Amino acid sequence: QVQLVESGGGSVQAGGSLRLSCGASGYTYSLYCMGWFRQTPGKEREGVAVTYAGGGSTNYADSVKGRFNIFQDNAKNMLYLQMNSLKPEDTAMYYCAANWKISSCSDPRNYDAWGQGTLVTVSS
Repeated sequence: QVQLVESGGGSVQAGGSLRLSCGASGYTYSLYCMGWFRQTPGKEREGVAVTYAGGGSTNYADSVKGRFNIFQDNAKNMLYLQMNSLKPEDTAMYYCAANWKISSCSDPRNYDAWGQGTLVTVSS
């Protein structure tokens, strides 16, 4: 069992930056990947960025490429999402998630553990 706790959300003007943090506690061994997802009311949860535990490779949604950066500090069991050049369309609840299965890390249905979410609001 692992617990994930996000922080760092808030309100920012377009063009600004935020860094989201996700602390993991409990059984964090043998993870396959971790990811950041976001969701707005009435829409499905969408993948933002994922990082693979083994080699550190990453994938990003096209809408955030070049603006967001996912990285982790394994010594502290922390996952981060640095968000730059924020746009109003980035407004959403952001969740971090952990997946132990060798499966598609872009599909939120494959994730085994989720945080409670942190709200990001970007105003124009």
